[in-house]
Amino acid sequence: MAEKQAHLNGASYGPSIPPPQHYHRPGRGSDCGCCCFLAFLLKVIITVAMLIGLFILIIWLIFRPINKVEFHVTDVALTQFNYTNNMLQFNLAANISIRNPNKKIGIYYDRIEARAFYEDQRFGYHALTPFYQGHKNTSVLNVVFKGQQAVTLQGEELTRFNQERTSGLYSIALELSLRIRFKLGKVKTARFKPKVECDDLKIPLKGSPVSGSNNKCEIKF
Repeated sequence: MAEKQAHLNGASYGPSIPPPQHYHRPGRGSDCGCCCFLAFLLKVIITVAMLIGLFILIIWLIFRPINKVEFHVTDVALTQFNYTNNMLQFNLAANISIRNPNKKIGIYYDRIEARAFYEDQRFGYHALTPFYQGHKNTSVLNVVFKGQQAVTLQGEELTRFNQERTSGLYSIALELSLRIRFKLGKVKTARFKPKVECDDLKIPLKGSPVSGSNNKCEIKF
């Protein structure tokens, strides 16, 4: 009996079972944190952009002019308009009146660029001095285009030029590119960039200036 007990005490039960091991996948938690941060940052940027856009819209709706600002070409004088060898020589002067009919709103004209076109081709450019226009006020811009510019007139364009040279009356368009702000009291709006188009002006060469012709221009925001 003792021999059996000794045999059992010396018996082998096989290799010991190791404790369970928990494996950690490196980088998984950091990737999730990075993605979550980027998503949060994107939401913040979108929210801020929407708030800025909403603020500008509210300011515009509150302080937009009740009465539309009006632009008219009041006086024009053309003393030179020659076209030879694809070169246009010109001397054009124009007065453009700006009427602000609003009682409480002033306008900052931070940038004023005037351009002259013939047959949809630009031949003249004039940058004017910025200014502030008070409420219930009319201002006049004195624009002068003088010099020469390469212009290509072919086919029907050249035919129309020859016809207008014979009649002495030219079809010229003027355009103003503006950067403006509106002011009510001490509050100023964001900048807007409208264009003012004065199309198809009939201007005589070396004749009497077209005075008081009341050529109304169109403003586009």
